[in-house]
Amino acid sequence: MPKMKTKKSAAKRFKVTGSGKITYNKSGNRHNSTKKSSKRKRRLRKNTTISHAMSRRTKTMIQA
Repeated sequence: MPKMKTKKSAAKRFKVTGSGKITYNKSGNRHNSTKKSSKRKRRLRKNTTISHAMSRRTKTMIQA
């Protein structure tokens, strides 16, 4: 059986940390920032980890 290909769109969006968790950038920080509060924009700047339920599926997609 051939190797499974990496989903390139997912590989560009997600990154695996040293402990094996998956991080990603939050959405909603590209434009229309004048409407958003400073607190909201500050939270959007940070990376966050993916939920446990989605992690196995995402690891399969990015071959990690």
